[in-house]
Amino acid sequence: MSESAARALARMFGRMAEAIEAEKDHLSELDGAIGDGDHGITMSLGFKAVNKALAALDLDTASPSEVMQTAATGFLDAVGASTGPLYATGLRRAAQALAGRKELDLAACRDMLAAFSEGIRDRGKAQRGDKTMLDVWLPAAEAAATAVADGRSKQDFWKAVTIAADNGAAATATMVATKGRAARVRERSLGHLDPGAASAAALVRAMAETL
Repeated sequence: MSESAARALARMFGRMAEAIEAEKDHLSELDGAIGDGDHGITMSLGFKAVNKALAALDLDTASPSEVMQTAATGFLDAVGASTGPLYATGLRRAAQALAGRKELDLAACRDMLAAFSEGIRDRGKAQRGDKTMLDVWLPAAEAAATAVADGRSKQDFWKAVTIAADNGAAATATMVATKGRAARVRERSLGHLDPGAASAAALVRAMAETL
């Protein structure tokens, strides 16, 4: 029997937690250059909490939307800093986008990415070019929409999304921060990767590997 969408999403969050754990020290080093130096720890706590919350969910009866909603609550309960409300809002929007859906086809993945990135954008009042995680999530969502419109295969869909995410993260090194804690150092942020963008790219790669 094929894996249910709820189980696939739970496995995705497990892979995300592993990806963040592997990058935790590097993410905190990036954050140390332009922020408070705790981004890796914050993200690690958030995704550990997500997986703890999902472990209590009955994945045989849960819907994809319920998995996303549970993940949102778990993340927010663990991370009170600005990252917590941003990711929780994104996950809640993704839950809304998946409401009533049983399958994780490419259209569902496209809508999930779009809703997630729009939720973060609306909550954080940021845009592309502000040197934030949105420089990864928005291009990834756009690449997903283009891939579906072009009738790409699942493999090509996730390849396009991952390339867009990685390019978006790399581009933050050429930007001056205007949002978040990094905005306090303004021009000194130039030449440094944004830690939120770096963690977002790692999460997109984890999504691609799982889904």
